Amino acid sequence: MPRFSVIVPVHQVQAYLPECLDSVLTQSFTDLELILVDDGSPPDCGELLADAAADPRVTVLRLPGPTGPGPARNAGLTYARGDYVLFLDSDDALTTGALQALAARLSETGEPDVLVFDHVRAFWHGGSDRGGGPLAPLAQREPQVFRLRDRPELLRLPTAVWNKVYRRHFLAARGLRLPPGAHEGVPWTWCTLLTAEAVTVLDRVCVVHRQRREGALLSGTTRRHFDVFGQYDRVFAFLDDHPELARWRPVLYRRMADHLAGLFLAPGRLPRAGRAEFFRRSSRLCLRHQSSAGRTNLAHVLVRLGARRTFSALWSLRALGRRLRAAGRSTRAAMLRLHHSVQCRRRLDPSLAVFLTHPADGRPVYDGDPAALEAKARELVPGLRTAWVADAAHAAELPPGVRRLQPGSAAYWSALARAKYLVSDGDFGARRHKRAGQVLLQTHQGTPLGRLGVELRDRSPRAARPARGDGMGAEAARLLERVEEWDYSLSANRHSTLAFERAYPGGYTTLEFGAPRNDVFFRATAEDVAGLRAELGVPPGVVAVLYAPAERDYLHGGAPPLELSRLASALGPGYVVLDGSAARRAAELCLAADALVTDYSPLMFDYAVLDRPIVVHAPDWETYRATRGSCLDLPNAAPGPVVRDLESLVACFREDLWRSARAAERRAAFRARFCPYDDGLAAERVVRSVFLDGARPAPVVPRELRRPVGVPGREDGARPVIHAARRGDGSSSPPPARASRASRPRPHRDARRPGRRI
Repeated sequence: MPRFSVIVPVHQVQAYLPECLDSVLTQSFTDLELILVDDGSPPDCGELLADAAADPRVTVLRLPGPTGPGPARNAGLTYARGDYVLFLDSDDALTTGALQALAARLSETGEPDVLVFDHVRAFWHGGSDRGGGPLAPLAQREPQVFRLRDRPELLRLPTAVWNKVYRRHFLAARGLRLPPGAHEGVPWTWCTLLTAEAVTVLDRVCVVHRQRREGALLSGTTRRHFDVFGQYDRVFAFLDDHPELARWRPVLYRRMADHLAGLFLAPGRLPRAGRAEFFRRSSRLCLRHQSSAGRTNLAHVLVRLGARRTFSALWSLRALGRRLRAAGRSTRAAMLRLHHSVQCRRRLDPSLAVFLTHPADGRPVYDGDPAALEAKARELVPGLRTAWVADAAHAAELPPGVRRLQPGSAAYWSALARAKYLVSDGDFGARRHKRAGQVLLQTHQGTPLGRLGVELRDRSPRAARPARGDGMGAEAARLLERVEEWDYSLSANRHSTLAFERAYPGGYTTLEFGAPRNDVFFRATAEDVAGLRAELGVPPGVVAVLYAPAERDYLHGGAPPLELSRLASALGPGYVVLDGSAARRAAELCLAADALVTDYSPLMFDYAVLDRPIVVHAPDWETYRATRGSCLDLPNAAPGPVVRDLESLVACFREDLWRSARAAERRAAFRARFCPYDDGLAAERVVRSVFLDGARPAPVVPRELRRPVGVPGREDGARPVIHAARRGDGSSSPPPARASRASRPRPHRDARRPGRRI
């Protein structure tokens, strides 16, 4: 019995069918059957189906004539043998690794009745968007398996058939079948969600849903939208047959009224001659089910009363207000573009440097490598004026003497046009174009573990969409245009250098000098650490565990695999769990922690500089690797024990495996590989190379002389109280700055000063 039955009704889509079939049959997860239902297709489709049938996993069913997508799917469902059923339109496609991610999610959530996943809508004109609705909040909450009454937000998700996986025995036990006609997803979706005992979500794009110019229900003008009235009658008839579901009547009534109003208002959906009829029938439908209404808004009342002219006038006034506001924004944007172009004609200011970070929501903006470089540049570069891009809410974070630039303001565009130096861990925006003579330093956001840049083009439908003659995807092409503006790319280690050069191929010079953001680990004192622990509420003698999971691309919004409260409760007395997503600088949390628990976060590479214990909690490593890709074999290269579940994680601490000799050995090897230049002088090396033409660069301090600050509690105050760490021996020097192309100059590195003890 296969794990998945993928059912595809086929009708007049011969141009897209090969892509659909390939997307299923080339999945890395192969335990599947593909059921193709020929719903009266032309001969070209029949030939494609016959070719596909050569694969033993493919079954082709031929119906006597066109029946519509609902009955065609039902025919496929009759022949399905898989544990789970997935419906796919014949012009849609599965994303790379989708079935592997779905299988992993089903297994880890205990075989639920329904799994809801995300999708991308690919429009005929080349645009696309992610249309799955509020999946991220659903995925982040506990429990991970639930019923509709626990997450009524599910009813706000698109009523599509193909954005879910269904347990086949659940469908059979409930007798669920798809109705004929358009909008068949309305009764199907709501009836399955209302009756499912166990639902879960996977906040990952698994389907590319094509919105064709012709033939697609939501991208053309058609009377097929009138089928929606019968579909809603089926919904309320189902509720009549299931009185235990009566509580959902008001909710579904409001969703129905919203849907009808949306269809009426959407430009080009309804034939002009049929709009009045559609509104009248909408009114009759709402009156027919008025007893279910509950509390409604003005739009619902107008639809129910049949007040079409009043309804249209109300929405015309709202649309006029939106257009006026948009016109104001457009005028201001045009003026700013003109201002920027004028500023670009002025001479560059050689004493001005602009810095920008892209922190996660709630994090400080003055942080990371750009902050460390800004502070060091003010210290070392005579006459340099620095400016930081930040809105007013973050003004208090900036040090004295640093000018704040409001994003999008005239001053912001003037500074970007005239500053000689631009430093960022991301991008300064699409409307800015680098001038001749400007120096752009890209610092990135930590040591990479997952794939980046152009290496993600086979995992993003939008990135992979052809845009140029060389086959480069649209997003990848825009990315490489930005990469061509980089003069320098900062790298903490050889691993990062190679990863960045694969992900961002270009003519920049690589500065493999270490991570400036980690210099603070050598400047901080035991008193600083004690103060941070007190601020965070860590009592004396208690082990502070920093939990810092990575955001997952397949979980839009980054739902962590563990809740802090669960981890803290499981560890018990003697431990405090620090929240890695707290609105503090990451370095402060690292300094305060005795140990780090993480999965795929780049923070592990920074924390390793402190030479304190690290435990890797990787419950979904296979899914992460299949969906995001990886440039590191984490289980074998981890800086400490690797666990897969909460029980093993707790045992790791209770049995002292987290600070064992074996853990110290793994950490030492990890530090030698990923922290070779982190000695407290990385920012100085970068500033001297970029701002001072390589004058007197600081050599790397030998590893045996490095002293990152420890946790207070030992006599020397320099080593963590929680372990006796091994140190490697020998010293290393950073390689010369590497140019990605031979034509790139190398920074001058002749004058060297003696190393100093930290």
